Amino acid sequence: MVQLNLDVLLDYTEWQRQTWHGWLQQHGDQVLKINAGPHADGRFECVGDLVRHIFSAEKRYVERLTERPLTDVSSIPNDSAKALFRFGEQSRKELMALLETFPAEVWDVPKEWKILTYSINATPKKIVVHILMHEIRHWAQIGTLFRLNGLTGEFQDFLFSPVMGEQH
Repeated sequence: MVQLNLDVLLDYTEWQRQTWHGWLQQHGDQVLKINAGPHADGRFECVGDLVRHIFSAEKRYVERLTERPLTDVSSIPNDSAKALFRFGEQSRKELMALLETFPAEVWDVPKEWKILTYSINATPKKIVVHILMHEIRHWAQIGTLFRLNGLTGEFQDFLFSPVMGEQH
């Protein structure tokens, strides 16, 4: 079986971050206030909440994996792309540091984790893959919210991204 490494997902999420950051700079911070819709799950009222959630989830999972206290992210403004993406740069640096220093002997060892009201059994590797897939999923939700509000973004399909070579 062919095995892909995490670099592919790291590169794709980094490209998505750059693309969305540029798009948000073009459209202004007011688009961060677009409502998450009538069928949102109650945790997020607006697009800015979703962006903050992407970066805070990354930060908090790294904190869990390194057994540090979880950061309270409520002070990160949800209406400033500059502040949000600065926070995202910090969370990504911490993830990269974790990947460079995490003990290889426990990478594939399952452990019980308490996350919100859930208790799960997962390996650190699975949690890191989740961090990256979680981000990809939420950027897609954000793109949908913008389209529903008459705004179009750049085509972000993985196949058409610069990751892994050819770009169309």
